[in-house]
Amino acid sequence: MSLTQYLDKGASLGRDAPCLVTDSVALTYGDVQDHSHAVARALARSGVAAGDKVGILSGNDPVAFATVFGIARRGAVWCPINPRNSAAENAELLELFDCTCLIYAAAYAPLVAEMELPSTTVQVCLDDLDAWLADGVDFDAGTTDDTVMIVGTGGTTGRPKGVQLTDRNIETMTALTLMGYPYEGRPVYLAMAPLTHAAGVLCFPVMALGGQVVILPGPDLDAFLDVVPRRRVTHTFLPPTVIYMLLAHEKLAAADLSSLQCFWYGAAPMSPARLEQALTAIGPVMAQLFGQSEAPMMVSMMAPSAHFRPDGSVAVERLSSAGKPAPLVTVAIMASDGTLLGTGERGEIVVRSSLVMAGYYKDPQATAEASAHGWHHTGDIGYLDDDGYLYIVDRAKDMVITGGFNVFSAEVEQALMEHPAVRDCAVVGLPDEKWGERVTAVVQLRPGAAATEPELRAFVKERIGGVKAPKQVEFWPDLPRSKVGKVLKTDIRAHLQGT
Repeated sequence: MSLTQYLDKGASLGRDAPCLVTDSVALTYGDVQDHSHAVARALARSGVAAGDKVGILSGNDPVAFATVFGIARRGAVWCPINPRNSAAENAELLELFDCTCLIYAAAYAPLVAEMELPSTTVQVCLDDLDAWLADGVDFDAGTTDDTVMIVGTGGTTGRPKGVQLTDRNIETMTALTLMGYPYEGRPVYLAMAPLTHAAGVLCFPVMALGGQVVILPGPDLDAFLDVVPRRRVTHTFLPPTVIYMLLAHEKLAAADLSSLQCFWYGAAPMSPARLEQALTAIGPVMAQLFGQSEAPMMVSMMAPSAHFRPDGSVAVERLSSAGKPAPLVTVAIMASDGTLLGTGERGEIVVRSSLVMAGYYKDPQATAEASAHGWHHTGDIGYLDDDGYLYIVDRAKDMVITGGFNVFSAEVEQALMEHPAVRDCAVVGLPDEKWGERVTAVVQLRPGAAATEPELRAFVKERIGGVKAPKQVEFWPDLPRSKVGKVLKTDIRAHLQGT
């Protein structure tokens, strides 16, 4: 199923139904369908062939996202470009992906002007789209199961890579989303996180049901609490860091969130203590998803109902899990020598599924490394319990070896997050003459809250033991984050080491 077929399926349920909307723009399914045909013809006239790469540089915008379907209808490849990146970073991605065309929002024209883009011969501003769309030409589209999307990896630890996702990958993700989470009636999905990432691909299952995508330009929690009841939002997605801010929002208690059926959280581990709070403060609608760019969204899943025991009480014992492997995904735990490990044993989480990418664009060595022993390697350390729940212990590169013991930073972070004064935190290992590495915590406190280093060390020690308790605690007003909100532990280590 191609990307355009999600749109066309939705349109078959009613071309006049709202598709992509904001408070100032309302595009129906018919509008988006017509727009996609016009964009495809204009791309053909501009010399963009099937299989060519087309970047879109825009914030959350209905016309920009509608243009994605025109790229797909032409048979070209959609390359979402994050406007929060620097000009140099985005120029590197556009050249890495061999983009011949860039479609950008007018607000980012100065950013585009800074880029050197010798390969990008077609550049179109969204504000000038009407003129560009005139006089398109007919064309032959690409074949099914071609690469339809190339996503850049974070690039926080070196040169980014291009993840090639096919029709089949996106179709598998969509099928898993529809089979694993509640959808009653036509969904209304609120996209507040960047459409260049998880929030964007979650639009496809919504559109297959003829649902409405309500777009907010960014993580504005006042707007979120206004839009959910006003638009009767049924589905939304936010990363844990924004959910933590929502839980602390003074208007949350009085907000009407009764329309919500499914509130996805993912992109980073969520504190079990905060998740338990969310199940009460937001409602019994929280829904976990775990994936990565290379295996989008649905490696493992935990529907709202799985957060509770049969008697209706919160299943606190599984709130630290990532749910169960999705129905069309096989998950195993692997030792460094390629041996598959048993229940309860910790090792790298590996995956087999039609969800897994076609490979890294023009990088056969990285592709081979990621698929060693016939499995996709996630780079995450975890284990499976007796009930089949997957637990992510840490990123392999974030494990701290102190005094000969392996300490998983995520476990220490979860313990710290249980403290009422802690808003967010990150744990890293720093060189230490005595211990090899010392467990070091950087803590961001809640506004108006107070805590001391000895207090937090004792708090963690009581919960998970002295070996895992941080030997050093730093208090920072905020944590450095990537363009998508992930904490940058590389930057934290560099700052603490003075490099």
